[in-house]
Amino acid sequence: MGMGAEGELRRRRFLQGLSAAAVAVGGGAALTACGGSGGSSGGSGGSGAPSGSITVWSWANPAAELRALVPAFNAVYPQVKVKVEDIGNPAIWDKITIAMEAGGAGLADVLHIGVDYLPGYIEKFPGGLADISKLGADKYKGAFAAGLWETVSRGSKVYALPWEANASGFFYREDLFKKAGVKASSLDTWDDVIAAGKKIKKSTGTALVALDRSASQADSANLFQMLLQLQGAFYFDLAGKITIDSPMAVRALTLIKELNDAGLVHNAQGSPGSPGYDAAVKSGKVAVCPNPAWYGGYMASFNAGQKGDWRLMAPPPVTRGGSRSAIVNSTHLAVSGTSENQRAAFAFAEFALTRPSSQVKIFKAKGIFPALLKAYDDPVFHAPNPYFGGQKYAEVFIDQLSKPSVATNYTSDYARALKLIDDAQTKVLLRDANPATALKSAASQLADQTRRSRA
Repeated sequence: MGMGAEGELRRRRFLQGLSAAAVAVGGGAALTACGGSGGSSGGSGGSGAPSGSITVWSWANPAAELRALVPAFNAVYPQVKVKVEDIGNPAIWDKITIAMEAGGAGLADVLHIGVDYLPGYIEKFPGGLADISKLGADKYKGAFAAGLWETVSRGSKVYALPWEANASGFFYREDLFKKAGVKASSLDTWDDVIAAGKKIKKSTGTALVALDRSASQADSANLFQMLLQLQGAFYFDLAGKITIDSPMAVRALTLIKELNDAGLVHNAQGSPGSPGYDAAVKSGKVAVCPNPAWYGGYMASFNAGQKGDWRLMAPPPVTRGGSRSAIVNSTHLAVSGTSENQRAAFAFAEFALTRPSSQVKIFKAKGIFPALLKAYDDPVFHAPNPYFGGQKYAEVFIDQLSKPSVATNYTSDYARALKLIDDAQTKVLLRDANPATALKSAASQLADQTRRSRA
């Protein structure tokens, strides 16, 4: 399930308090080499095969899969001892932050990091993450889904290798669509989606989507973010300027308001992967789940009773003829800047993330969708999926990940932006606020909080 219920939900919930307490520390500080796991013969200097000991920090399913790769890794690198630790999610973010604040003391050699945390670590802790271009990472620049290399690099420096790529998906109840006489293939824009939702609601009494109107959790604006990214926009531009009140953002929030005003929103406390949201899906309260790739495998596990009812397609574009693809989140493996064994650490990350066989093994075991393009050649990504009526489910995401994608700049202030967007959406959904006005206010507050300029 990838970041799923075990990763994405808890990780983003933790973001709510992150800005003030953790990553947004006052100015940051350069780290000195005082961490690591020993084994100087395998450090970033030296020659010969890597050796010594390294520690890897991850969580839950990803940690289990990294641990399962160790025997194969040791067949190639017998002199490297690997210890994979399941730190938990969101505990891992706090632990990394605390170790970096302490100058790298006790920090693992290999770090599993989410796309929204990576900029904060880079910006607030100079030297906290190694520039792995010096270890050979540059040769993989074209190996991953488009747009991801830009998220892990800054100029000539590379701070991580991409692992998981979650493209956006449009999961829909084929049985309800048929009952309402709606063909999913006819949905050419989100205006069409709203029109179809009205037919489905009239014919079946089922709402179209579930949203947490009161923003009880820090990831209540998932649909807003997806609609924004489908338009090639985000909360910040690549220069770090605030764009949460852009015309694309206003359009995204206006569509959500139209869904709500038409009675097509089921109010579910929480977001995909949370009990409230998942209960709405399982009990048949919604006809569409506009969620990332991880949700498909996860839904099949908790909602087996609806096997065969669901189908998947790429999300309709916001404007006719527009993009139907967006990488809505991702995770990466980085090497600690204070590791005494950077060569061995990079060798492990390289083995796990750049070898198709490694990524295929992980996908087969846990459904974690890889960013590595070469992995998609394996037949497992082209097999019919019984849960989705025999549809070649993974090919929908492969098609998106193989196309050009706009890089997203989360910056170190994503947590603040996320909270303000949640609040703006709640004002629109519960108080009938004007989307443009609510977003303009949010952008102004974000500029005051961060001292960033507005685009």
